[in-house]
Order: sequence, then C-alpha cells, then structure tokens
Amino acid sequence: MPEFLRRSVPRRRLLAGQLLFAPLVIGYKMGLVSGTFIRSLIVRFGYSGVPVSVVEARGLEFARSHLPGTLRPEALQRIAWHRSQGHAIVVVSGGLEAYLRPWCEAHGLELVCSVLEQRDGILTGRYEGPQCVLAEKARRVGERYDLKAYPAIYAYGDTAEDRHLLGLATERYYRWQKVEAAAGR
Repeated sequence: MPEFLRRSVPRRRLLAGQLLFAPLVIGYKMGLVSGTFIRSLIVRFGYSGVPVSVVEARGLEFARSHLPGTLRPEALQRIAWHRSQGHAIVVVSGGLEAYLRPWCEAHGLELVCSVLEQRDGILTGRYEGPQCVLAEKARRVGERYDLKAYPAIYAYGDTAEDRHLLGLATERYYRWQKVEAAAGR
C-alpha cells in the first residue's frame, strides 16, 4: 500500500503528508502506533476530495505495472495449484480495492479487501466500513462464505494482522511455512 500511496496521492499532498506523518510512521515502526490508526489518517489526508476516477486509473496502472513485479513466485505457484484443484481462490487483504480489484479480475480471483468511501464520484478520505485487517478479515470471509461447506480451507499470511484469518483455516501457512491447523476444524 505505501507504494500505491506514492503513486496515487497528489504530489503536493504526498510531500506535506510525509512531513506531517513522519513521527507517526516512526511510532508505527517502533510498535507504538497501530497500523489501523495510521492508515486511517493517511487515507483521510491523502484521498479526501480526490476524484474516484483518478484513483481508479492509478489503481489500474499500478495493478498492471507494479504488482506483477512484487508477487512472490510461491504465491503464483500456489494460486496455480489451487486453481488446478478446482478450489475457490479469494485474495483477502487490507490493501485497497483500487489496485487489487483490477489485478484479481485479470487473474479470475475473488477479492475481499478495504474499500475507500465515495460520494458523487469524490473520495471522502474514509474507509467504507472497517479496514479489512485483523479480525475484520476473518469476519468478512465468514460473512461472505459458508465455511462449513468447504472440506478444507487454506490460508496464507505474512503479517501478525493475518492471525485471525489463519485461524479459520484447516491448512494454514505463515510466511510460506506450514503451521499447526486451527483447533476445532
């Protein structure tokens, strides 16, 4: 998400935001400021009053030019394997729909993610509902899918914010290492 912010927030606003939020970013890196809190502030500052069409265009460009170079080969291999098994494949992310939706659509994947609120084609600077992080990831997945209908659920995570999502799975991987299955599944 930080790279998308650099590419999608108006330049003057981006520079001002970097100065304004530098202490909070340092606090975040030190574990003193929550990621949810700082993301909400950055989104508010960066996207308030920005036309949706501008962010969507930048998201499409980002999905085409930047995301392919950032994806781990293991992720693409696992997607191909799940597809060969006939599994439903869902990307669950705290990242923004503006760049994740075009990528997921191009690859035939379902998506559950954070969405920016808009009114009359202009972004408000708020999220539409809670950010799709922490327990919200698991809640949204459970709301959208009847998990009991699946004989196996695979989940992959790479940050501490994924622990709730991993807890839904019968087969779970953290940073590409298999971890013990969730109790009761």
